[in-house]
Amino acid sequence: AKGVPAELRVHGNGTVPAAALSSVAGADGHRLWAPAARSLEALRAAAARDGVSIGVTDSYRPYDVQVDLVRRKGLYSQGGLAAVPGTSNHGWGIAVDLDLDARAQAWMRTHGERYGFVEDVPREPWHWTYRPTH
Repeated sequence: AKGVPAELRVHGNGTVPAAALSSVAGADGHRLWAPAARSLEALRAAAARDGVSIGVTDSYRPYDVQVDLVRRKGLYSQGGLAAVPGTSNHGWGIAVDLDLDARAQAWMRTHGERYGFVEDVPREPWHWTYRPTH
């Protein structure tokens, strides 16, 4: 799994234990790999200082939830919005779906990479993956 930290790969996509994930402050119920969670918190705080609100609508996605998403939204490869179960970056705890208005989307495209987040799924401008460069 390209770009997936070794400490997560040992668990498998969608089977990362709760102990390997961290809550995202200010985003109730959302969990990510700790470095991604801390970066997302810093990113959201910086956006807020700029008067931009960035909501979180989805984060870590267990395997069974990935399967359900395919059932409900269809496979991306067939025009839907779900990855093949076991291949989603949500299953590693390194991807988030964000609630972005036009201003927040522009802010993310300008500043997201500074916090390690890249827009990496065509047709899904709300989907951002944590890919630290250092």
